[in-house]
Amino acid sequence: MIDIRLIEIKPEEVRKLLKKKGVDAPIDEILRLNQERKDLIKEVDSLRHLQNVTSREIQKNPSNKEELIAQVKGIVPKLRELEDKLKNIESSINELILSLPNLPHESVPEGKDETGNIPIKYSGSIPQFDFTPKDHLELGESLDLIDVKRAGKVSGSRFYYLKRELVILEYALVQFVTELLVKKGFIPIIPPVLVMEDILYGLGYLPELEEQMYKIPLDKLRLAGTSEHTVVPMFKDEILDVKDLPQRFISYSSCFRREAGAAGKDTRGILRVHQFDKLEMVSFTLPDKSWEEHEFLLSIEEEIMTRLNIPYRVVLICAGDLGFPASKKYDIEAWLPGQDRYRETHSCSNCTDFQSRRLNIRYRDDDGNVHYVHTLNGTALAIGRALIAIMENNQNSDGSINVPEVLIPYAKFEVIKR
Repeated sequence: MIDIRLIEIKPEEVRKLLKKKGVDAPIDEILRLNQERKDLIKEVDSLRHLQNVTSREIQKNPSNKEELIAQVKGIVPKLRELEDKLKNIESSINELILSLPNLPHESVPEGKDETGNIPIKYSGSIPQFDFTPKDHLELGESLDLIDVKRAGKVSGSRFYYLKRELVILEYALVQFVTELLVKKGFIPIIPPVLVMEDILYGLGYLPELEEQMYKIPLDKLRLAGTSEHTVVPMFKDEILDVKDLPQRFISYSSCFRREAGAAGKDTRGILRVHQFDKLEMVSFTLPDKSWEEHEFLLSIEEEIMTRLNIPYRVVLICAGDLGFPASKKYDIEAWLPGQDRYRETHSCSNCTDFQSRRLNIRYRDDDGNVHYVHTLNGTALAIGRALIAIMENNQNSDGSINVPEVLIPYAKFEVIKR
């Protein structure tokens, strides 16, 4: 939620920044309603004051007591009318502000879709094969590691069975990343995968992701599309102590997405599926530290990719391609030989105080004052896509796959072959 005081102080700047996200914001209507709200507050306060003064006079048993009682009785319906009107106007203002996405950071480039995203860094060496590289599904089926056909019989399209060494590699990835993050001060957590709809509205993901989320109508619950959906709101309506910030979590969970509208090559294999496992970083931090924290989370994502020896690039996401709650976002894209292109494996977003205002997550400073925290999230590892990158970049001409050196102590084998 955008602070209405910012809209009052810098209306044109807010309008301009939201325009970068493709939103024609009703700033004038918000300001008009807000002025009406302020005028009503003055009227209500004035009537309440008159009511209190008159009531005190009545208690003194003046000679005109009956007249004063009649006066108070006349104030009550007028006060109730103004209070109802004030409540409706505040509701209208709140509804309008809740419809606005977070403001993009000044460093975010212009652009309406992914074509406006800017690659800002390349890292790692793209492997050169003396044979035609296979994609992950060819490799997976030939080594009996992935079975999408039988999963289709059980669950429908875009589900899969992970088998044999690939399962052990998933466990290895989870151990490797969790140990790395715990050493950096992150708290490991396994969250619920079901979340109430009002929480998702608070996070700013509904109604934006309405078509992408699985629903359980009977219980008014949704399956989480990422564990950020259930980790960020765990401090809803709480006041944290400044001494406990930043609080950082490394979360592991299954994630669920309908992927409505996705088509083409992405539906092959396990690249774009309805259910996948992911390790997610979530951070609650001080407002003046959140941009530093954003770069810190990105550095961790890069460290993981580097230690897995996966070639990648970092992309700065343009304003038109930012999600509803994000102020700035980086993506990391891994090189996939099977597609001969970079594909997204990570994202890293600073949501500033946008989500904390909507969920009422605050902290108390050393002077006893209360402020909103800033929330950030970043992919530590999307397991399925990490496995794809490992398989395709480490394949051999005989169809076997080398295990990244950093994972060998966890997996207990060096090569996947038959």
